[in-house]
Amino acid sequence: MKSIVRNIILYSGSLFILPNIVGGVHISGGIWTYLFGGIMLTFMMTIIKPILNVISFPFNLITLGFFSIFTNAFILYLLTIFVSGIIIRPYKFNGLDFLGFVIPGFMFNTLFAFLAASVILSAIVTLIKWIIE
Repeated sequence: MKSIVRNIILYSGSLFILPNIVGGVHISGGIWTYLFGGIMLTFMMTIIKPILNVISFPFNLITLGFFSIFTNAFILYLLTIFVSGIIIRPYKFNGLDFLGFVIPGFMFNTLFAFLAASVILSAIVTLIKWIIE
């Protein structure tokens, strides 16, 4: 029970941070949307993700685990279906210039917006788990 509550808080906090990093993610509805999104994300990560991992095992084996990004993006897509306050839209990345490193701006379509959001969400969750432990 304690780990479920911890995961709900972890995913709710990650959903709070995500729109600040990814421009195409919009969450409206206040704290209840974050809490319900965290509950749904905890449910999907504990119930649906293992089923998807078993189904997509051959693809994960061929791509050396890279296909798991698509399963995470699919779970994020399901989250946007079940929680009406969470929306992921196409967006334009304006580029980045930092200490001589230049990343040019480009447009994310809907698929790549979901993929980018799932990668960033996984990174946020991993970072928070690393800091807690």
